[in-house]
Amino acid sequence: MNNFKKIGLSALAGSLAAITTAGAVEMGVSGSAKVTYKNGHTTEVNGNPFGMNTSLGFSGTGDVNGYATTLFVQTMDQFGGMTSGSLAVDLGDMGKITFDQGTGAGGISTIDDKTPSANEEVWDGLDAVTGDSNGLVGGGNGGAFVYANSYGDTAFTGQLTKGASNNASDDATSGEGSTGTSWDFALTNASLAEGMNAGVGYGQISTAMTSGQNADNESEHMTAFVTYSVGMVTAGAQMSWVEDASAGGDSEEATGWGLAVNLMDGLSVSYGEREIEHQKHNLTTEDQEGIAVAYTMGAAKITFQNNETSANGGTAGTNDEATEIALSLSF
Repeated sequence: MNNFKKIGLSALAGSLAAITTAGAVEMGVSGSAKVTYKNGHTTEVNGNPFGMNTSLGFSGTGDVNGYATTLFVQTMDQFGGMTSGSLAVDLGDMGKITFDQGTGAGGISTIDDKTPSANEEVWDGLDAVTGDSNGLVGGGNGGAFVYANSYGDTAFTGQLTKGASNNASDDATSGEGSTGTSWDFALTNASLAEGMNAGVGYGQISTAMTSGQNADNESEHMTAFVTYSVGMVTAGAQMSWVEDASAGGDSEEATGWGLAVNLMDGLSVSYGEREIEHQKHNLTTEDQEGIAVAYTMGAAKITFQNNETSANGGTAGTNDEATEIALSLSF
């Protein structure tokens, strides 16, 4: 470990120790490494198909006047620097409040795609701009205030953010014309019936006015899902709607379903499909499908994923395919 990292960890440990006046601070370390072989569509230029992703996270929890306060920071991509973090205060029965910098701790992004899968979603790795996160970008995770609480088997999480990008400093950012105030939430329930899990989400993203504009542009994001498990089989479906009011924006309706089966201890397979209907710009309906296989051996996991789409991004005749084989380790 170089001197820079030693100094950073010492400063982190010191700050965590400073937040509590009584009792010890609990420290935690987690990490993962993933080696992949990835192959794209035959019409694409494929360079080195092998890659590796690493992640290392540090957390510290201390007592602040009876409330558990947790600081979490995470580095990714060969320890290239802090890419996300959060500060959370657990208020017990009153819920948890978190200031989130990119961890995706709350809101509609927590249920962006709940269709069952043994590995990744059917849109993962595809070039379609509208594919990622099921189109549900929510209010973003850049400096978001998140509230979460549960009432029996019903859970609520919502977030509010100003601006679309992370602010890595302890000062405000400037500039007009970026994303303004945005908010979104997710509500889930796991007791409607035995083996059933369901949820809904809604959010608005407001694009702030710039010089010469008469009003803000507000985009709406909605989703609803249901999954049902019986024995070794889990089936589920989800519908999502995106109404993009920005200049040149598209409106979409996505319908997807998935089926996952646990064949034996540690081995599971899945298949899923998704259809995206574009409401503007005379775009063609996209059809996506994916198959996944995963085998888990303790801290190690081997996965296979193959996803395909037609009318990529709503453009007729532009197909795409992504195949990935991966070995991951976590602790």
